[in-house]
Amino acid sequence: MTQTPATPLLDQVSIPADLKAVDDRDLPQLASELRSDMIDAVSRTGGHLGAGLGVVELTIAIHKVFDTPKDRLIFDVGHQCYPHKILTGRRDRIRTLRQEDGLSGFTRRAESEYDPFGAAHSSTSISAGLGMAVAADLAGEHRNVIAVIGDGAMSAGMAYEALNNAGALDARLIVILNDNDMSIAPPTGAMSAYLARLASGRTYMGFRELGKKLTAYLGKTVDRAITRAVEHARGYVTGGTLFEEMGFYHIGPIDGHSFDHLLPVLRNVRDNAKGPVLIHVVTQKGKGYPPAEAAADKYHGVNTFDVITGAQAKAKPNAPAYTSVFAEALVQEAGFDEKIVGVTAAMPAGTGLDKLATAYPMRTFDVGIAEQHAVTFAAGLAAEGYKPFCALYSTFLQRGYDQVVHDVAIQGLPVRFPIDRAGFVGADGPTHAGSFDTTYLATLPGFVVMAAADEAELKHMVRTAAAYDAGPISFRYPRGEGVGVEMPARGEILEIGKGRLVKQGSKVALLSFGTRLADCLLAAEDLDAAGLSTTVADARFAKPLDHDLIRQLARHHEVLITIEEGAVGGFGSHVLQFLAMEGLLDHGLKVRPLVLPDIWMEQAKPDAMYAKAGLDRAGIVSTVFKALGQKAMGVGAAG
Repeated sequence: MTQTPATPLLDQVSIPADLKAVDDRDLPQLASELRSDMIDAVSRTGGHLGAGLGVVELTIAIHKVFDTPKDRLIFDVGHQCYPHKILTGRRDRIRTLRQEDGLSGFTRRAESEYDPFGAAHSSTSISAGLGMAVAADLAGEHRNVIAVIGDGAMSAGMAYEALNNAGALDARLIVILNDNDMSIAPPTGAMSAYLARLASGRTYMGFRELGKKLTAYLGKTVDRAITRAVEHARGYVTGGTLFEEMGFYHIGPIDGHSFDHLLPVLRNVRDNAKGPVLIHVVTQKGKGYPPAEAAADKYHGVNTFDVITGAQAKAKPNAPAYTSVFAEALVQEAGFDEKIVGVTAAMPAGTGLDKLATAYPMRTFDVGIAEQHAVTFAAGLAAEGYKPFCALYSTFLQRGYDQVVHDVAIQGLPVRFPIDRAGFVGADGPTHAGSFDTTYLATLPGFVVMAAADEAELKHMVRTAAAYDAGPISFRYPRGEGVGVEMPARGEILEIGKGRLVKQGSKVALLSFGTRLADCLLAAEDLDAAGLSTTVADARFAKPLDHDLIRQLARHHEVLITIEEGAVGGFGSHVLQFLAMEGLLDHGLKVRPLVLPDIWMEQAKPDAMYAKAGLDRAGIVSTVFKALGQKAMGVGAAG
């Protein structure tokens, strides 16, 4: 038994090169220290805990065996990259995870040379790794490329497209399938470890390569017959026939928490592999932290928490969360209409469709991480007279945009798109911000595009979408809690393309699309106090626009400000197009569209991000005064 060093091992490892001096027998101790450091850090910052705890040994083993950053290591999604960050020179900043001016919660090229590829959306690692492997071949450089992908990410078609291409190219690429949720028993026996070492060894791999060359020489027909027979036989014993058929050499499954299993296999692959290899590693999410091991969701994403008890901090509730309002309204409408069904892509809890699944399990479909399929699947349901609500985050709907255009919009199919996480999302930063959905949906003919100003409006929009059968319809809403408005017993069916006046004034008009309405009302208080009588309107619809409302605002006000939680090209651009074509800009109307800034806004608290973007109370007031050529004189700083 190795004696625990007096000085913590983790203190002796600043970068992966330091691991070379750590004896293999001391790696379990290093893993324990790394796990404790990560738990302490995430307890203070919140973040993705379970996935990182599950790959502690795997991360150490990869950096121990391979020569990063010369060898490229890519983590799919990035949820499991916290141990990697600690081992790659960022331990001193790990307690700034997901904080303003702190470390990203995902891998990020600009952050470290050890992050060769940024990943926050899933299923991209094999494609990126293949590109890097081919680039190394083209440049005549010898390097290993290792892509670590979880079993959940393997549900996306993109992963299989990349596997197929890698096998066809016979590229030197190492894919590690981190299996932490599939129903495969962890291989803990000595025989399993022995077989994995044998299969990854020089003799076995060399014999396999010789066999491939020999059968290729004898003829493709013979080659295919022999190869299939051999691989099916080996697949029957060790699994992996699918990957072998795609051209990968399959090893495993092996225990991802055992250095005795990991190290010899990784070293054999490093030294002997010539083409694409897939190593199947079985791990446990939340490994080493009992509250995470016991949790049904494996502590996937957590708030700050108490390390001793595992209890997560909860924000003091002032109003129901938008996601919950959507979920409850959808369940309510589903009770009135048996044609309503729900579709999501591996996010039943995140989108609230888990509540629909509880109430109507046969009418709720989780298709896995497959947004393209989710959209077209919903289109098929709509074509048969059902009323699918395809619930996705704004940032993930981007992945199914071609399907939205071709399979839904062109055919005029009434697919409903509840779009969660609209606008800034805070700690998850630019990769998860809902910036572009209004822009990319409102440009499509026949699409109805809505945004909820508050939780009551969201409830109205759920019912409106349920009742609308003339074509595709979307409604967006942000992460977090509502503003505490009085809630109706049931939503109302809104008139398509009609907004509402919320406050009447005479000089300044604030036209809001989405939840910036609350800040518009606060800004109006400041503007009224400064002698600038202000109208506030809720557009509700970016498409079709309420032309009568916009004409009224343009003709009877000196200044018109549009405000939205989306990128340039969205609601404000459609308003300007209409104003220009109607000649309403010809008589001195001062129009200023407020949108998300044309930059990748880094992580911070959402309120701070909106303030920086000029989309809060003070920013709206300042924009009005600038439009009028006046100084704000301190107005707008309140709140």
